Amino acid sequence: MPRPLSKSRNIRKIMLQMISRRHGIVGSPHFQPLPQATVESATAPQVDIAQESAAVSRRPVMAGPGTGLISQPDLLTLQRAPFAVRVLSHLTAGATAASIAEFNALGADDSARLTAFVDQQLNPGAIDDSALDTRFAAGGYTTLNKSLTQLWADHRIVTTDSSAPARETQRAALIRAVFSRRQLQEVMVDFWQNHFNVAIANGNAAPVYVHYNRDVIRANVFGNFRTMLEAVGQSTAMLYYLNNSSNSRSGPNENYARELLELHTFGAENYLGFVNPFQVPPAPEDPAYPIGYTDLDVYDTASAFTGWRVKDGRNGPSTENDGTFVYRQPMHDAGPKLVLGMYLNPEQPALKDGRDIYDRLASHPRVAKFICKKIIRRFVSDRPDPSLIDSAAAVFRANWQNPDQLRITLRHILLSNAFIHGWGQKNRRPFELIAAAMRACGSDWNIKAVSETRSNDFMGRLAATGHAPYDWAAPNGYPDVGVTWSGSNNVVTTWRMLSWLTEALDTDVALTPMLPIIAQTRTDVASWTANNLVDYWCRRILGYLPVASRRQLLVAFLAQNGDPATYVITDTDTSATTDLKRHYNHQRIRSLVSMILMSPEFMSR
Repeated sequence: MPRPLSKSRNIRKIMLQMISRRHGIVGSPHFQPLPQATVESATAPQVDIAQESAAVSRRPVMAGPGTGLISQPDLLTLQRAPFAVRVLSHLTAGATAASIAEFNALGADDSARLTAFVDQQLNPGAIDDSALDTRFAAGGYTTLNKSLTQLWADHRIVTTDSSAPARETQRAALIRAVFSRRQLQEVMVDFWQNHFNVAIANGNAAPVYVHYNRDVIRANVFGNFRTMLEAVGQSTAMLYYLNNSSNSRSGPNENYARELLELHTFGAENYLGFVNPFQVPPAPEDPAYPIGYTDLDVYDTASAFTGWRVKDGRNGPSTENDGTFVYRQPMHDAGPKLVLGMYLNPEQPALKDGRDIYDRLASHPRVAKFICKKIIRRFVSDRPDPSLIDSAAAVFRANWQNPDQLRITLRHILLSNAFIHGWGQKNRRPFELIAAAMRACGSDWNIKAVSETRSNDFMGRLAATGHAPYDWAAPNGYPDVGVTWSGSNNVVTTWRMLSWLTEALDTDVALTPMLPIIAQTRTDVASWTANNLVDYWCRRILGYLPVASRRQLLVAFLAQNGDPATYVITDTDTSATTDLKRHYNHQRIRSLVSMILMSPEFMSR
């Protein structure tokens, strides 16, 4: 049984000697003293990484007020969006005319509507999403329903198309973002898969990527964090990606252990370095736990997870080759361990070392704060409210053994005042902008699983923005703060893709536009005056009209030399260079849509 450290001097001396021997420290152990600043941080407020980023970079960003970043004055004039738009911009891939109407029908006031919507989305099993199956079938997706052993047999043992599961999972992310009715689930799948990042380019993970997305991440997004931790740690994809599949008593590999602590649970902000573990102060939230983790915690955590393997025909019977998890006892370091103030007895039963560490992490107060801060950053602000972090962490930790822990914690955050009153404090990242644009403009285009001209073109352009799903090579996942995405390359490549979307044709279906801009205009706008067209597309894309100065610029562009209130723009697309109000009208309307999609109002949420 794991046990807390004894305060006895003799026991501590013995433990230090054991630790020294395990880690090759000759003579008396000499640890770096814990910096005074670290000790003081036990009671000092944590510095948010978004604040640090803002101090480094002072570039203007396409965002509204409250970002904490220096912005151009004209970008601070965002019209406050209606409540439905604000909620849907955060909890879905983007508001649509239909989703706004559905949200507003959920209750008599904003509070009732928000509560009903959150509760509805937190129960995805009750939402019929079967239409996605039709889209996947039409798009040629063949791997999304394969079991782990099927994926292994078809794409690892037989290597004809080993990347198909990774490719289909990545492209399916777009279909789900645009068309799924389980919108909050898809947002959280993106969040957690980014948190437990496994790059699709990893050659060992790619053949089983469907399993990682579906059975490890998606199955646990509203469940229990401790359960998800172990599911991730035993997943074939993560075992390969962070090299724990090659971690053994004879050849330790600390990659997974370090990222488990630094990225998956504590965060680098709680890393203390190589210090005497007996000098680590207790966490102010609960003195039974240390305030942070040390290098020795990393080393012994790595030892705890030795012997965790994949049945891949190696390190065991050659017949064991189906890609599933297996524990190889002879490869496990069964010696005593000291992790996060917890002593692990030697020769524990199979898997118990690792599971004891998962328990310790999942119940740790600083882990609760780190996870909750990330969730709040996703939904509210790059600079999360400390009081909301504290209250959410308390809920998270109180429910650490509850099978609905994440659902309960997320509900607490999404019904908070910080969420209700937050607006313009987040920027949409490139993938989010593209998905939101397709939703707002009523796209019915289906990205194909196999090589097809327009689908390949789409993915290439998305990759150029720097935000193709699951394609971040490093284990820390895509950044989720606006300053990271405010560079000129990210912004311009995203704008180019948005503009391309308004013009692109689906080469697979009778040259149908990917965004049905002209068809929607014909259906919904009776009189094509500049005023009517601008107001229609602003309301459709943004959910409201922007400030008067921004609207007037759009009207002037569309009207050219015609009266914006009375002149009816003809439904033609021909050259008329001598009269600009008749010159390529379809192209001008599509350009109007592009301008709205590139506006600060649409890029903010």
